[in-house]
Amino acid sequence: MSKKISKWSDEYVQHGFTYITEPDGNQRPQCTICDAKLSNSSLAPAKLKDHFLKMHGVGKYKNTTLAEFKIKRARYDEKATLPVFGFVPIDKPILTASYEVAYLIAKQGKPHTIGEKLVKPAALKMANIMLGKAAENKLSQIPLSNDTISKRIDKMSDDILAQIISDLILSPAKFSLQLDETTDVASLSQLAVFVRYVKEDVIKEDFLFCQPLTTSTKAIDVKKLVDNFFRNNDLSWDMVCAICSDGAPAMLGRKSGFGALVKADAPHIT
Repeated sequence: MSKKISKWSDEYVQHGFTYITEPDGNQRPQCTICDAKLSNSSLAPAKLKDHFLKMHGVGKYKNTTLAEFKIKRARYDEKATLPVFGFVPIDKPILTASYEVAYLIAKQGKPHTIGEKLVKPAALKMANIMLGKAAENKLSQIPLSNDTISKRIDKMSDDILAQIISDLILSPAKFSLQLDETTDVASLSQLAVFVRYVKEDVIKEDFLFCQPLTTSTKAIDVKKLVDNFFRNNDLSWDMVCAICSDGAPAMLGRKSGFGALVKADAPHIT
């Protein structure tokens, strides 16, 4: 039995949403307030309203009218057609192509300069040989500079985080965290945090964030870093059911370890 594909309706604007169309033709709702992209299955009034109430229902958007949301959506869609680096309108296919190349570069872990030094020159050569000068001129409009690729990757990263945060807030069950304090190649301590949660009756596990421990690797500093992340993303320890950490003393101390500090604020967490 094929999966049901939901379709956009202009009535959904009243919940603060517009939509994007994926390469496969599926439509996904996108919040015009926080940029979060939800799955196609969330393209339903109840789920869109649920997102709005949980994410924005107690803030300045609480009493936003339909007319105001329509204006916001129009401005949001217009902004989506502008390049990150300027104000000249850019075609959506060109913008999409730029993001797709940035995604491939990030996925392969290649330097951002490879876009303008190799990918674009190679694409222009192939287009000229196989399709002619007109195709080459069209492809030359795709922005693939070092700064552009960096901005595209940053924006995609922010979008992924926004989606995960939205899923955590909308999750029907509390989520759990796994923390690992490690050291990078520059000998700087980094805290990597993973999250396990429920989405649409499926247990999912994702990378949540990685941030440097700039002061020390003591439990109190680890706790402060996670607290700040929660505060900045509308999360709370009340939404957490369990935590798991590595075997470092700062994590395991019975009185001053990370687990002990967390349980002092949220005794229900295991």
